[in-house]
Amino acid sequence: MNEIIKNMTERRSVRKYLATPVPQEAIEQIALAGEYAASGRGRQSAMILAVTNEEVVRELSAINAKILGREGSDPFFGAPAVMVVLAEKDVPTHVYDGSLVMGNMMNAAHALGLGSCWVHRAKETFELPEGRALLERLGIEGEYEGIGNLVVGYPAETPAAKPRKQNYVYYVK
Repeated sequence: MNEIIKNMTERRSVRKYLATPVPQEAIEQIALAGEYAASGRGRQSAMILAVTNEEVVRELSAINAKILGREGSDPFFGAPAVMVVLAEKDVPTHVYDGSLVMGNMMNAAHALGLGSCWVHRAKETFELPEGRALLERLGIEGEYEGIGNLVVGYPAETPAAKPRKQNYVYYVK
């Protein structure tokens, strides 16, 4: 089997991480994969916040937990890094563009021996005053919509693949 396709079929969403920091080089490679995701009309509407600062990771996790209604929990599963994807609201394909960035980064993380999981509620995070204030503190200006939070780290456990549903693909020859 082709190595890229093998990587994509073996990737799983990881929901338990070791506290071991992710090397900066790996974060940069994952971000690079995201940068080269396809985008509508080549507009590259997405932006990646590659966060390894423990305090900011905890802050994002706390906002996410608040939205989820589980304050005090860690919806980022103890991951030491989070790569937040935002996209320019005025670009008609921004949600699709950001989703492709997320997919590329998940596959890149797996290829580097790391686990990842797409955690929702990024949209809600950056609609809240706390989320907007965080972007402002980071010097990010513009009208962005949160697309997803990609938590990244060394897996403490990796789940087995779920069986694929029947009739996932219909071949029309």
